[in-house]
Amino acid sequence: MQCDKCGEDAVMHAAYSGLHLCESHFRRSVESRVRRRIRDDALISDTATGENPETWLIGLSGGKDSVVLTHLLHETFAADPRIELVALTIHEGIEGYRDASLDACLELTDDLDIDHEVVSYADEYDVEMDSVAEDDPLGMAPCAYCGVFRRDALSRYAEEYGADKLLTGHNLDDEAQTAMMNLLSGDVRQVAKHFDASLGSFNHREVDDDPFVPRAKPLRDIPEKEVALYAHLAALPVHMAECPHSSEAYRGEIQEHLYELEDGHPGTRHSIMSGYEELARLAAEAYRGDENAPRGECDRCGAPTNNEVCRKCELVDAVGGELPSDD
Repeated sequence: MQCDKCGEDAVMHAAYSGLHLCESHFRRSVESRVRRRIRDDALISDTATGENPETWLIGLSGGKDSVVLTHLLHETFAADPRIELVALTIHEGIEGYRDASLDACLELTDDLDIDHEVVSYADEYDVEMDSVAEDDPLGMAPCAYCGVFRRDALSRYAEEYGADKLLTGHNLDDEAQTAMMNLLSGDVRQVAKHFDASLGSFNHREVDDDPFVPRAKPLRDIPEKEVALYAHLAALPVHMAECPHSSEAYRGEIQEHLYELEDGHPGTRHSIMSGYEELARLAAEAYRGDENAPRGECDRCGAPTNNEVCRKCELVDAVGGELPSDD
């Protein structure tokens, strides 16, 4: 097949748009969609200047999504004095898996000359995920523990760096799956939290009132396969292996259903996200200022929570870990 733009050999066919694209036009398409998302989400504050730049902390795992995101942000903002990029890699303590992906992170950040920080569960919580997965004291999937620890580490280091935004590499498939899971659970408050916390809703809310560093997902318009193809064509250092402890069975079922729907009805994922973001915005407006929003602090670590002890501290206790001393 030939590229619909220039007649060169096509490297991909986007069924949802009908377009066949060559390597050059495909890469330009991904780049333009990511930059449009950054503009549409108003990620760059009006107050950002060369004398007062914003710091954007990127969650860099070494997988295809975070590597492509870091590469595109560098391509876009390396010469922009308003934005300073910092990458954060979290080592969960998974033998073989994270060490290999850390190598990809180091290669990328060295090539791009981006500040790069590496933190570990061992240092932060005195635990390693290999041990947590083996012991599983609460009978939960390893992802349930890991997700709480990861979100906490990202949020705390974003605050420590004085970051204005926290950016993660969630793609269209990731977000469509989360949207379906939230809707099927019937938890409207979770839908609202998803919008306020991570849909790049900076032009819809008062960020100063939020206890967390606001998050953004500039890849959320890009299908997973296109992210993978972009990484391959750009010859980016990517660690492609799956986490050996990954066991999100329900998300996997949703993923398979969405694959089937997309095959039969191209554009399904985009339609889901278009409607979901509007519903989530309305839910966020309805719940904003709600008495159930986090207003207190954890007695142990000071994290925002409605309970005496936050979920992270509960899990650290359960797995026999320990938070670092303030001394």
